[in-house]
Amino acid sequence: MRARTFKRGRLVAAVAAVSVLPMLISPAVASAGGDTSAARTAPASDASGAHLVSKANTTDRKVTISVFSPSMDRNIPLEVILPADNSEPRPTLYLLNGAGGGEDRATWQRQTDVNEFFNDKNVNVVTPLEGAFSYYTDWVNDDPSLGRQKWQTFLTKELPPVIDAEFNTNKVQSISAISMTATSVLNLAIAAPGLYKGVGAYSGCAETSTPVGQSSIELVVGMRGDADVTNMWGPLDGQGWIDNDPVVNAEKLRGTELFISTGSGLPGPHDTLNNEAINGEVGTLANQVIVGGIIEAAVNYCTHNLAYRLNDLKIPATFDFKPTGTHSWGYWQDDLHNSWPMLARSMGV
Repeated sequence: MRARTFKRGRLVAAVAAVSVLPMLISPAVASAGGDTSAARTAPASDASGAHLVSKANTTDRKVTISVFSPSMDRNIPLEVILPADNSEPRPTLYLLNGAGGGEDRATWQRQTDVNEFFNDKNVNVVTPLEGAFSYYTDWVNDDPSLGRQKWQTFLTKELPPVIDAEFNTNKVQSISAISMTATSVLNLAIAAPGLYKGVGAYSGCAETSTPVGQSSIELVVGMRGDADVTNMWGPLDGQGWIDNDPVVNAEKLRGTELFISTGSGLPGPHDTLNNEAINGEVGTLANQVIVGGIIEAAVNYCTHNLAYRLNDLKIPATFDFKPTGTHSWGYWQDDLHNSWPMLARSMGV
C-alpha cells in the first residue's frame, strides 16, 4: 500500500480542534457585506467535442442521459428532472451529490424530497451520477485509484452546451451542492465567472490551502477514495491548493448570488431516533451525532472564515449559521428549500 500523504493524527487533530469553536460563535442568518433512444448520438454542441450519447425517459419528468466528455475520454451518466411546463425555454439548476458522486445511496434522489420539491417548478435539474471523491475539479495527474478527473472542464465547458441544446434551455444556470461538492461549486463559480447566476453551498469547507481545509480533503479523497491527494492539485504547499481555495479567491465570486449554510455540529431536530433516515437505529444515530457532528463543526469553522473574507471584500452573500445540526441529509433538504428563493431569483424563475 502506498504511503499516505497525510498522517491520520493530523487529520483527527485538525478536525477535532475546531469542533468546540461553534459554541463560541453566535448562530445567525447573516449577510456578508453590503427511452427516447437508448443509443442515440447527437452532434457536438460546441467545439469541445462533448456530445449526447444516449437518452432514456425513466418517468414523464425524469430523464437519464449519457454525455461524452473529451477531457475525461469517457461517457458520464446524468439524471435530469424536467420543468413542470416545458412549453418555452427554461433555466437549469445543476444539483451535485456529495462525496459519493451519485455512485452510492447517498444521493438527492434517495435521501430527500427532491422529486416532489421540483414537481411544480419550471427549471431543469441536472445531476451527475459519477465523480466520487473527485471534488469535481481538474486533477493535475491521473490517479491509480480514481483515474482521470477533469470535472471542472466537463461541468463548465463541455456539459452546458449539450444540456442547452438537448433540453431547449434559455442558457441561464445556477448550481447547488452539499459537503464535498459545496466546496466544488464555489470553485466552479470562481473558475467560470458569470456562468452560474447563483450558488448554493451547503455544509462545505471553503478552505483548501489551510490545515483544516486540507485535512477535510484527505478525509474524503485519501481515506475514503484511497487516492493520492497530491494528484489533485499538486504538492500540498504548492500553488495549486492556493489557486483552488475559495477564501483566497473570493473576489471572483463578486456578482454571483450566494447562499451558504452550515450547522454547528450540535445535535438538532434531524438527529433523533424517529427521524425517517435513522429509523430507530441507535448505532446510526450515534454515528450521525458523533461523526457528523465533528465534521459539521469543522465545516462551520471554514464557513465563518469565508463569511469574514466576503465581508471584508464587501461582497453580498447570505449565510445561514444554524445553532444546531450535523453533517446529514435532513439539514441539506432544509438548505435546498431555504435557498430556493435565491436560486429561483437568480435564474429568473
